[in-house]
Amino acid sequence: MIIQPSDGTFPVILLAEDHPDDVFVFRLALQKAGLSNSLFVARDGQEAIDYLGGEGPYACRQSYPLPKLFLLDLKMPRMDGFDVLTWLKDRPEFDELPVVVLSTSSLDDDIQKAKKLGADDYRVKPTGTELVRLLQELHASWLKGTDTLLKNFGRSEKPPSETA
Repeated sequence: MIIQPSDGTFPVILLAEDHPDDVFVFRLALQKAGLSNSLFVARDGQEAIDYLGGEGPYACRQSYPLPKLFLLDLKMPRMDGFDVLTWLKDRPEFDELPVVVLSTSSLDDDIQKAKKLGADDYRVKPTGTELVRLLQELHASWLKGTDTLLKNFGRSEKPPSETA
């Protein structure tokens, strides 16, 4: 588990990613995007589930707070992203947790399966400045609540701001 400390000021992001190079690039992009969110990294699907479920070393929510955004890779060891989505789907306490799949796969079957299992958004992993822009967009969409465009990806209901 790689941790960027949480001071409780900024919403926590949980990143499930097994490639250290991708984690490194992600952390750099987060900094370049000017985002101060705490970042917790799970290196496989099982570690992500343990973190979300508060199991084992992740039982202390003061040290390991629940995330406000979950970024999920699909192709991981021990338990893949589809298994994590299935686990989440059976737990209503995580219904409000935005889950964005970040994958190298652009296969329509993968996108549709992730959507069916409850992913709120699906993005093919970008690189360089495209990753910085994506992080800024995801932050605005899911952590600040200023953009509701992505909310309609996997859910039929409209956000409260559109129903008033």
